[in-house]
Amino acid sequence: MKTPTYVAVAIALTAAATLGGCSDDGGSGGGRKITFVQGVKGDEFYISMACGAQQKAKELGVKLDVTGADKWDASLQTPVVNAVAAKSPDAVLIAPTDTQALRQPEQQLKSRGAKVIEVDTKLDDASIRETAISSDNERGGALAAQTLANLVQDRGTVAAISVKPGISTTDARLKGFETEIRKHPGITYLGVQYNDDDPAKAASIVTSTIAAHRDLVGIFGANVFSGEGAATGIEQAGKAGQVKLVAFDATPKQVEALRKGSIQGLIAQKPFDIGAQGVEQAVAALDKKPVPKTIATDLIAVTKDNVDQPDVSKYLYKGAC
Repeated sequence: MKTPTYVAVAIALTAAATLGGCSDDGGSGGGRKITFVQGVKGDEFYISMACGAQQKAKELGVKLDVTGADKWDASLQTPVVNAVAAKSPDAVLIAPTDTQALRQPEQQLKSRGAKVIEVDTKLDDASIRETAISSDNERGGALAAQTLANLVQDRGTVAAISVKPGISTTDARLKGFETEIRKHPGITYLGVQYNDDDPAKAASIVTSTIAAHRDLVGIFGANVFSGEGAATGIEQAGKAGQVKLVAFDATPKQVEALRKGSIQGLIAQKPFDIGAQGVEQAVAALDKKPVPKTIATDLIAVTKDNVDQPDVSKYLYKGAC
């Protein structure tokens, strides 16, 4: 039985740990200090975002530190944010892991004078941040539903798997997916199950769902580890290629699964651009220049047919800078 998920996670954790220990001041020495608080270490989406932030920080001559919690958990991210606040950076890029639970920690950052830039995810309360930079996740969810509906020829039973409720990005993806999939009357939608961002749990949920619903023809994975775990679960059930999988993001492991047929579609974002724009907008806010309240970045549907095309391959994520 193949168990590549844990190997990929270990590699990604190593890469993220290396990245998290780095900073780049672009030769500016005692210049402005910006910290990027990742949603979680070991996620190549955030590693790619940090790469973009580091490149822009070097270009603008600011010092950038990267940190984050080991799991997607507000109770683990909160002390990380508190520790960052104690160092009084000039600005903070943050991917809050809960739409409400990170309000007080973010408020503490602002109270200490930091400009707060939310990247990828965001709080319900918009008063703390200077701007929120992310993909149009609801549109991405709808694109995933359209892609999956085409793959299953508009008939059969499908399900969704995600992290947990209360995350702005995945909540929006599910909303877009569910709204669109219900426009396809030949498809029965079972609803969503949650895996706490644990690929092993995602795999277990998928194998159980396949066993319980012999007419299952498709799955939507709403984030990196949901997609990677779902691919493993489909393989373990012996249904690779039979149960179609469309997942958000485009990590090296997901792209490998796409090439060999365990995943049929990926909704790729542009995390590198999100990170670069985060630093750019942080510097603009520090310079008292106008900053838009929201910035939407692009995304694209990746399939086995187009994955190697130059205008598509640039969207694929990195395990290290």
